[in-house]
Amino acid sequence: MINPLNVLRKLGHATVERIWRLGFAARFFVAILMYSGTSFRRIHLTLREIFFSGVLSLIIILVSGLFVGLVLGLQGYEILQRFGSTEALGTLVALSLSRELGPVLAAIFFASRAGTSVTAEIGLMKATEQLRAMDMMAVDPIARVVAPRFWGGVIAMPLLAAMFSAMGVLGGWLIGVVFIGVDDGAYWSQMQASVEFRYDIWNGVIKSFVFGIAVSLIAVFEGYDSQPTAEGVSRAITRTVVTSVLVVLALDFVLTSFMFRGAA
Repeated sequence: MINPLNVLRKLGHATVERIWRLGFAARFFVAILMYSGTSFRRIHLTLREIFFSGVLSLIIILVSGLFVGLVLGLQGYEILQRFGSTEALGTLVALSLSRELGPVLAAIFFASRAGTSVTAEIGLMKATEQLRAMDMMAVDPIARVVAPRFWGGVIAMPLLAAMFSAMGVLGGWLIGVVFIGVDDGAYWSQMQASVEFRYDIWNGVIKSFVFGIAVSLIAVFEGYDSQPTAEGVSRAITRTVVTSVLVVLALDFVLTSFMFRGAA
């Protein structure tokens, strides 16, 4: 027989633990901001992390963006053909990518590739007591290890999202113009006439920047807070992916609602 008091006790314990971790994450984020000056003074550390998070993620971002554009081109053509508006295919592909799919999918792929790597690296450094050794040598691990990885992800994320969207537009052009036969001039002219920098491109940049902050913070926090065991690091990697995807989707809804309200 289930004891209601035990259920209530477990629920309360889980709630308190989640609130405690949320507060610790907030303090952790403040500490990263406080030590950001140190990481930027040692600019080679941040540049190395931009290379690690951005350049090494280019393959998955570019290939995924190309195939997403191909799918958008196919599906968009089939839908627009019913209404005799196939010339608007470029508009459909560009708006879908710049507003939503580009920042969201790029952030998810970024979390899956770079975020998990950062979590594993910091988690292994904690498991092998490298972070504790830095403390003993009067080197703050947040300034030396965490902050450069955080800012490397934040800077790389908008650039990756822009490349994802550009490859998606190219994929839509390949399937629509080259293979299906949509007019080339109509594809690009409709896109240029419909896509606005302020409400479409700039909103996508803002989203990708916010997603970069969220995903990078989750990655470094989960690695820093992981249990110093192989099982603890593996669980931290899993939490990084799951939490990042959920947070990105939730932030996308919140940002989109505010952006549509501002556009109206």
